[in-house]
Amino acid sequence: MDDIYKLKPEQFPKALLEIPQPPKTLYVRGKLPSSDMIHLAIVGSRKYTSYGKDICEKLIRGLKGYPIVIVSGLAIGIDTIAHKAALENGLTTISFPGSGLDNNVLHPRNNIKLAQQIVDSGGCLISELEPSWKATLYSFPQRNRLMAGISKAVLIIEAEERSGTLITARMALDYNRDVLAVPGSAFSSNSNGTNGLIKQGATPVTSSEDILIALGFNIEKPKLSDKEKYADCGKDEMKVIELLREPMERNDLIRELGMNVGTANALLSIMEIKELIKEELGEIKRI
Repeated sequence: MDDIYKLKPEQFPKALLEIPQPPKTLYVRGKLPSSDMIHLAIVGSRKYTSYGKDICEKLIRGLKGYPIVIVSGLAIGIDTIAHKAALENGLTTISFPGSGLDNNVLHPRNNIKLAQQIVDSGGCLISELEPSWKATLYSFPQRNRLMAGISKAVLIIEAEERSGTLITARMALDYNRDVLAVPGSAFSSNSNGTNGLIKQGATPVTSSEDILIALGFNIEKPKLSDKEKYADCGKDEMKVIELLREPMERNDLIRELGMNVGTANALLSIMEIKELIKEELGEIKRI
C-alpha cells in the first residue's frame, strides 16, 4: 500500500483554507493534483437509477482532455460511478472517504480496490482523520465540507428530497461555490432533490458543455450530421426520432410510442439530456 503522509499547513490546498471551518490536519495517500487544476465535486444517491448512472458517465466522458479533477467521496452509488468514469476517461480523480486512509479502516470496504486504482492513476485519497480512524455518522458531513470546499463547483446527480447529498450542496452554497444539478423525471423520487435545487437557483446541467461553461471554459459546439448525432441511439430512441418528423405534444407522442407513461417519460428525459429532443411551448421536437 502507498505511504500515507501528513501535509504541512503550507501544503494545504488553498481553497480549503477559505472555508469557515478549515481542516487543522490533512493526510494524503497518493499525489495531490497541481493547484492550477479545476476541481469538480460530483455527488449523488447511493440508490441510483440507470438514468443516474448513464448521465453521470456521459457527462464525465465529455470532460475528457480538460484540466479537471473529479472529486467525490468513495461511497457506493454515484460517487463510485464518478470515480470509475474519471479513471476510464483519463481524468484525475481524488476521494474524501468518511474514514482514515489506512486499508484496515477505509470505508466502504467494497471500494478498497477502487481506492488503490485512484492512487495508481495519479490521484489521491485525502482525510483530516487519523489514518486508523473508523468511519462514524458524523465523519461523513465533516468530509462533505472538504469536498465542497476544494471544488470550484459541485454537481448533484440524483438526490431524494431528504438526502445527505443535499448537505454537500448547502455547504457549497455557503462557501460561494457553484451548485449544478441534473434535472430528472417528476415521477422519480431520486430526482426530487435535484429538481428542488434547480427551483432554488442551482444551474441545470444537461450536457458536458454546460459543466465546462460553468467552470469557465469557452466552448464551441461542433455541428453534427444526423448520422453522427443518432449513431449511439437505441431502438426506442430511434422510434422517437422517427415520430418527431413534426413536433408533437407529449401525451400524443407517448400514445404513439405504445409504452407505459413512466417508461416513456424516462426515455424522453434521457433523450433531452443527450440533446436529441427538446420541449417548447407544449410540444416536443427534434433538435
